Amino acid sequence: MLDEMLTRIDYHGALSVHADTLKALHRAWRRAVPYENLDIQLGRPIRLDGEAVFDKFVRRGRGGYCYEQNAALAMLLRAAGFRVTVVEGAVLRESRGEAMWGNHCALLVDVGDERWLADAGIGDGFLEPLPLREGPHVQSDQEYRLERLDPDTWRFHHRPGATIASYDFRLEPREITDFAEHSDRLSSSPESAYVTTLMAARPVSRHTHLLLSRTVRVLGSDSAPSQIANSDDFAAILRDTFLIALGDLGPGAVERLWEAAGSQHDLWRSRAAREAERG
Repeated sequence: MLDEMLTRIDYHGALSVHADTLKALHRAWRRAVPYENLDIQLGRPIRLDGEAVFDKFVRRGRGGYCYEQNAALAMLLRAAGFRVTVVEGAVLRESRGEAMWGNHCALLVDVGDERWLADAGIGDGFLEPLPLREGPHVQSDQEYRLERLDPDTWRFHHRPGATIASYDFRLEPREITDFAEHSDRLSSSPESAYVTTLMAARPVSRHTHLLLSRTVRVLGSDSAPSQIANSDDFAAILRDTFLIALGDLGPGAVERLWEAAGSQHDLWRSRAAREAERG
């Protein structure tokens, strides 16, 4: 299993249980495995059991969203010998309150006497794990911050201009399957952003490419958002920028995704126009 996972992320470095190896594996995973919700957009169920995650991410060469991403990353790190704890997260709890618990999960990795926060489940998240210490943490000129709220709860503050402002996480150990109900809701509810908006993200160099419906942004750069012109360009961007295994999506899937993204884009423009009219 480990060899297949290392091949999946094109990793050929050291495999000692060391912080440098942890950083290298996390970085390789983030660059090779896209954050994406295309199965949700196609109305397909999301499964979090180990066999389903391994099949989707490794055998079929796909990516996924937060629960899937961290389930797969935990599998890799454990296979490489690291001690990994899955913990419950709450994206935007700082502004939206206690109901946010369970809308995310993250990983804590113990290496010697030091604990690290690992997370592949935020599309424009950190490239390397963060040491679980209060204060700022700088990577590639981007500053993140960790804050301890109480003995058992921490807050991750994202860099300025990121897709989210923060998420909280508890230290209590959990299992990925504990989040199955949350995942079912977020992957099927008509009110969920994962259902209403096609998403893909992948860090490249110092920037993160982000696809929302038919709009591509390069986060961390000064470039303006660009609109995808047609379905051929859409397919090429999915394949070349976001490394989506298009063959795994099935016949006609790209065309269905293109049409869905168009409807989402039109709805967004309509809402923006109404808000502009209201001043």
